Order: sequence, then structure tokens, then C-alpha cells
Amino acid sequence: MTKEIGITVKKSFDFSDWYTQCVVKSGIADYSPVKGFVILRPYGYAIWEIIREILDNELKRTGHKNGFLPVLIPESLLTREKNHFQGFMPEVFWVTKSGSNDLREKLAVRPTSETLAYSMFSKWISSYRDLPLKLNFWNSALRAEIKSTKPLIRNSEFLWQEGHTAHSDESEADDEVRTILDIYRNLIEEYLAIPTISGLKTDKEKFVGAKYTTCLESLMADGKALQMATSHHLGQNFSKPFEIKYLDRDTNEQYVWQTSWGISWRIIGALIMVHGDDRGLILPPNISPVQVIIVPIYKDDSKATVKQKAYDLEKKLKDSHIRVSTDDRDEYTSGWKFNDWEMKGVPLRLNIGLRDMEQNQVELIRRDTRERFYIKERELVDETLSTLKKIQLNLLDSAKNHLQSNTRTASSLEDLISILDASGGFVACSWCGKSECEDAVKEKTMADIRIIPFDAKNNVSPCVVCGNQLTTEVYFGRAY
Repeated sequence: MTKEIGITVKKSFDFSDWYTQCVVKSGIADYSPVKGFVILRPYGYAIWEIIREILDNELKRTGHKNGFLPVLIPESLLTREKNHFQGFMPEVFWVTKSGSNDLREKLAVRPTSETLAYSMFSKWISSYRDLPLKLNFWNSALRAEIKSTKPLIRNSEFLWQEGHTAHSDESEADDEVRTILDIYRNLIEEYLAIPTISGLKTDKEKFVGAKYTTCLESLMADGKALQMATSHHLGQNFSKPFEIKYLDRDTNEQYVWQTSWGISWRIIGALIMVHGDDRGLILPPNISPVQVIIVPIYKDDSKATVKQKAYDLEKKLKDSHIRVSTDDRDEYTSGWKFNDWEMKGVPLRLNIGLRDMEQNQVELIRRDTRERFYIKERELVDETLSTLKKIQLNLLDSAKNHLQSNTRTASSLEDLISILDASGGFVACSWCGKSECEDAVKEKTMADIRIIPFDAKNNVSPCVVCGNQLTTEVYFGRAY
């Protein structure tokens, strides 16, 4: 049986199958033998490494330090903050045996690390001199997503970073929450070229145990919303049960104020969903492991000459800090290589052959627009840098246009239902703040309030459900 090569379904016809093919066939990830788990392959991990380096540098610049936490958490720790524990209970994997011996206490496989980290914070913090404590952890988390899974978007194990901080006063914690959200927004918009909406979660949708949750929401190409990042103000909801206290300057005992925040590899999934096309991925240059792929085109008698020229061009680009590689594999035709690198989403392809060498030129092909053009070899570095910048901006502009054209307004529940059924996307409307109205929309539409924008308008129109005049603008949407 011949193995199918390339993406075999159109993005507009079967978005789910298209997405899965993109993930697997491009070499981003593959399925594990265990349901709900995926394996991140080197190409996908290279994207994650770039994301991690960008974010890690920014977190260190703002005074955060990296640490490590073990994966197992005693049940007794989880139950110390009962509301938080109950919120994660359906998703927790449990370890109950060591070899053939039963454990005296069940151990949870980390769904998130608040309880574990804060049991240690209570040991590490005793004075105002120990604050602020700003820690970050690069690790994986496990949550039992068995029924409905999607590679990188909804899995039972995922790579992420989670930050945990403790502060001497509430306003400092407020500032931390917004600082982190701004760092995330810059990463997602400037590097991944995905526009976001920033704001608050409702009390029903906020992180379990948080005073409030801020988040970034984006819109995928199929009209569904995806939560890209969250930053939580925990208040003193954890410091009190975990006894995280300090002596202030007047030697009075105080509880700390805390935050937690995180971003996961689902943003790689968003990258694929937002920018990809029927041929596969389209990676923004700022995040692409290979920004330029050089394909030497030759016959047997010119192979050595053309390959050497390709290597020379590669070195010239590398010397200018461009991530570049040469596909010098003899076992594949040039046409096969073109299709393969298109599927992998490399932003820019450079073709070089004997005729090009004779004319001191190279051919460049943009992945986003598929535009082809020739440049003189002496212009190589400047034109490459300029083109990569244009690709980055074009992808962001296209995604912004998609977000804007798929954000609509509803003045009644009937309008809201009609828009969601016909078009999907975000629907801005007025909400009175009552969970009963939030639940009513969810029951009728399977959509929830994705976000209360920071710049939300108040009292513009009555609540779409109950007609109450005291309202706030919110965005409803169906989500992954």
C-alpha cells in the first residue's frame, strides 16, 4: 500500500482532518501508543525551543528565576486548598502503587503545581526581605483528556511553563499579573503573528482558586476561539491555607499576595490553525526553526559545483544570523523537496542552479504568497531580511483581518444564536453579570463568555438574555 504524501484534504472542507494531517505529516508531532498523549518530534520541539528561549529571556529580564518541581503531589497537599483541588479532580491521574506495593497515600500526577509550590513557599518565606519571590518552571502537566483530544490543543500531557510569585502587597501582585500578560501578548503577536484580545474571565470561567483571571483569546481559522495564555491573581486564597506568612518592616505578621500564570504548547497548534493553508504549514519567520531553505538544482555533471554554491550562500546567510539550511539530499528530486518544505511551512525558499550562477542571481519563493522573484547575489542578505520581515507582517495582517471580519455584534439572544450558527467567530454583546444568563447562553448555543475585554463598554444596551440595563460588553464564542 502506497503511503499518501502531502496534505490530502482542503482546510475549508474538513478543518479537523486538515489540522491533524498538518501536525503529523509536517513532522511537528505524532501520536503516542497511549490515547490522549502525543510525541513532539524534533521539528515541533525546535519551535518550542524558540518560544521557550524568547519567553525565558523576557522572564529573566523581569526578575524571575527558573526552578524545578517534581511531578508527584501527595493527596494531602491537594486537599489543603479544597476548591482548587475539586476543580481539577476529574482530570487527575493518580499513582497508587510502587511496584507491587500499595502506597500509604495516593500521589497525584501534577495537573498544575500551585499546591506543591506553595507548600514550599511557606518554608522559604519568613520576612519582607524574602519578597517578592518570582519563580518560573518549565515542565509538563498531566490532565486526563481521554474523550475529546486534538494534538497540541487538548492532550493528557502537555509542555508548558508555569510561573508562581509571592508579594508583600496586593497592588504589586496586580502589576505582576498585567506584566506577565503583556509579555505573553508580545510573544504571541510579534513572534507568532497571531492577534489577541486581552481581558478578564468571568467568575464561572476563572482559574479555580483565583481572585480573578486575565487571559488572551484568539480566533482560529474555523471560527472557534482558543485561550492562548492566562495570568491569575490568587489573592490570599492559597497563602492562608498554606500558611505563607512574613514579618513586615514593623514585625507584624502578614499573609503574602500571590499570582500564577502559564502558557503551553497549544500555541504551536494555534500557529498551524491560523496560518496554514491547503499545502500545509506557514510559519512566521520570527518563530520558524528554518527561515530559509536552499534547494540546489543540478544534473549529475553540475552537482558538485551547484552544491558548493549553495553551501557558500548558506554561510553568507548564517553569518547574518538567519536560520538557514541546505537540502542537499540526492535521493529526492527538486520537485519533491519543494513540496516537502512547503508542507513544513518554511517562510522562504531559495533555488540555485547552474544558469542562476552564470547570471549571479538566485530565485526566492515566498511561502505565504507563493510569489517568485530573482535577486542578484550581492543583494542576498538585504533582500532576504527584507522579505522575511514582509512575510511576518503579512501573516499578522491577514490574521488581524480574519479576527476583525469574524467579530460581530448581537443585541438579542436570537441574534447571538443566529450569528453563532451561521458564522461562528466572536460575538460581542451585553451581559448583566449573572451566571444564570451566562449558563442560559451556554445551554442554547454551546458557546461561553470567552473574555470580558479590558476596554469593555458598560451599559450600552440591555443584557441579551434578561434585559437588565446594568451590563458589560463581553465576547461569546465556541471554543476548543
